[in-house]
Amino acid sequence: MLEGSTKQLRAHTIVKGKVIEIRKKEGKVIIDIGYKSEGEISISEFYDIANNVTAKVGDEIEVFIEELQNRDDMVKLSKEKADRQKVWEDISSAIDKESEIEGTVKQKVKGGLSVLIKGGVKAFLPGSQVDLRPVQNLDQFVGATYKFKIIKFNKKRGNIVLSRRAILEKERNEKKADTLARLREGEVVKGTVKNVTDYGAFIDLGGVDGLLHITDMSWGRVTNPKELLRVNDLIDVKVLKYDPEHEKVSLGLKQITDDPWITAQERYKPGTVVRGKVVSLKDYGAFIELEEGIEGLIHISEMSWTKHVKHPSQVLEKSDIVEAVVLDIDATNTRISLGIKQLEPNPYDVLKEKYPIGARVQGKVRNIADFGVFIEIEEGIDGLVHISDLSWTQRVKHPSELYNKGDEVEVVVLNIDIEQEKPKISLGIKQLIPDPWSFIPSKYSVGSLVDGTVLKVLEFGAFIELEEGVDGLVHISEISEDHVEDPKEVLNQGDKVQVAVIGLDAAERRISLSIKAAKRVEQLSTAQGLSGAGPKSTLGDVFGSMLQGAIKKDDEE
Repeated sequence: MLEGSTKQLRAHTIVKGKVIEIRKKEGKVIIDIGYKSEGEISISEFYDIANNVTAKVGDEIEVFIEELQNRDDMVKLSKEKADRQKVWEDISSAIDKESEIEGTVKQKVKGGLSVLIKGGVKAFLPGSQVDLRPVQNLDQFVGATYKFKIIKFNKKRGNIVLSRRAILEKERNEKKADTLARLREGEVVKGTVKNVTDYGAFIDLGGVDGLLHITDMSWGRVTNPKELLRVNDLIDVKVLKYDPEHEKVSLGLKQITDDPWITAQERYKPGTVVRGKVVSLKDYGAFIELEEGIEGLIHISEMSWTKHVKHPSQVLEKSDIVEAVVLDIDATNTRISLGIKQLEPNPYDVLKEKYPIGARVQGKVRNIADFGVFIEIEEGIDGLVHISDLSWTQRVKHPSELYNKGDEVEVVVLNIDIEQEKPKISLGIKQLIPDPWSFIPSKYSVGSLVDGTVLKVLEFGAFIELEEGVDGLVHISEISEDHVEDPKEVLNQGDKVQVAVIGLDAAERRISLSIKAAKRVEQLSTAQGLSGAGPKSTLGDVFGSMLQGAIKKDDEE
């Protein structure tokens, strides 16, 4: 009767049982499976992570029959094997139905990741199946739980290969279809920054990637997209262009806000003082960011009233915060002209009061050009002495014949023109004295013998100062009876010499002098014992005295 009341059970099958006793000392859990003998399972199969026994009397569980009767007349059972076999059945069912299975990544292994799926079964996730794109660092996935698709299964060998990529591709395709159906040009949509490059960023709109070009990121200056965006940033973008056939999407970020140049004319009227940041330095000036999308240019000519600025870096540095004055605005061509010198009083406005025409001023030779000499009359303010205003009497071929850079000179203010963009100051040196040509022809007539001082010695001769402001040229051929190769070998600056006036040209304002003619007359007069020669005597006086001496001699004879 007992045997007839028991179930017909077989080894290596799964049956249901009930926990009837827990024997901790023996390390066993006793299970009633409706057989003539009770079954036993090692208590170790019921420990959790904290080593607590999870089984309780009365629990109904599925167990695997390993042996129907052991040496203790007990049925040997296993809960783990029942769980594992049930998992394999679930796995087989998941493959047949192409359904998903959940698992937790346990560790990184060669070629991929080890994953524990339902029932603690180990599976392999190849590196190529981890994500939609190749992953360099697999460690970031360890400990995370995902859904997978089983792509290979071998129960006998206990081999299971998973794919997370297949799940992601399915999700992406579903999102893509939905996104493509609702995309419209001009709409603002949300997207996730997927990748940032030098020329822009790719934005995931939901299965569809759109390109946000660097020129469409901001109304302002963007040198590197990474300054504005980071991978995984969630942003709003505007669909600028959509090509459904090729699934290409062009996006804009700056287009979400209005172009600041639309109202710039109202905010940046000429004369307005503005404040901004130096964002770029060029050879011709500095660009100042006044607000996002609005930049103005300070040309080098607008940086200083008096200093000659060769490069803006002499005045400004990148990232400087500066104030400037709006000089002009052209909103159509997005240009604003700025100036910083206008923040200070224009020193040229008071020049006419400070330096009236006719005023004598001390200055320093700052530069020498072919056409004249630039004199600095105060720091940053130069005036020009034209070559024609250097001397009343001397025909100057180049100003360097008379002046050197750094020479201290006195000048006369001739004119100040402040109407031009850069005021011009005209100066004169010869005007320091009256025009000597009003008296030169009568005082220094041809034939006069005059004492003078060597003013300057040049290759072709020497300039001799007869008196202040009056000088003449002794040509190299008139220096000596002997052949002179280099005037500097015969004459030195400052030498006192006697010269004869051998030529006058009032139109050209030239006085031609001769040292050898003066010496010839002196020698002749000395030889004849004449007294007509003197510092201011003329050749006529000498010849007259010589003639009178000859007549006297004839009378005596």
